[in-house]
Amino acid sequence: QVELVESGGGLVQPGGSLRLSCAPSGSVWSVGQMGWYRQTPGKQRTLVGFITSTGTRYADFAKDRFIITRQRAENTMYLQMDNLQPEDTAIYYCNAWVWVTEMSDAREYWGQGTQVIVSS
Repeated sequence: QVELVESGGGLVQPGGSLRLSCAPSGSVWSVGQMGWYRQTPGKQRTLVGFITSTGTRYADFAKDRFIITRQRAENTMYLQMDNLQPEDTAIYYCNAWVWVTEMSDAREYWGQGTQVIVSS
């Protein structure tokens, strides 16, 4: 059973930084596009950004402060968040398209979410 495991959330003061990470827990054949989303209570989950083999794309709010990178060998994705503000408080979710085996179809997976709280 494959799961996406996130880590790195927590409490940070305004202006501070956090780095989130995400990786599949089990053995997989290949991982395609990976991305980060966030959600606050009562609101829809929104895209933060994603990374593909050709580059990265970000939501407007993330362009100047967040950076997504990926370590391909370990299928690990990171979200570096700088100059965090209270409005960045949310649960952050990892998303990825995964081929579990060479013969399987790609399937979309979601992580369990990691809480980020920005508060003084």
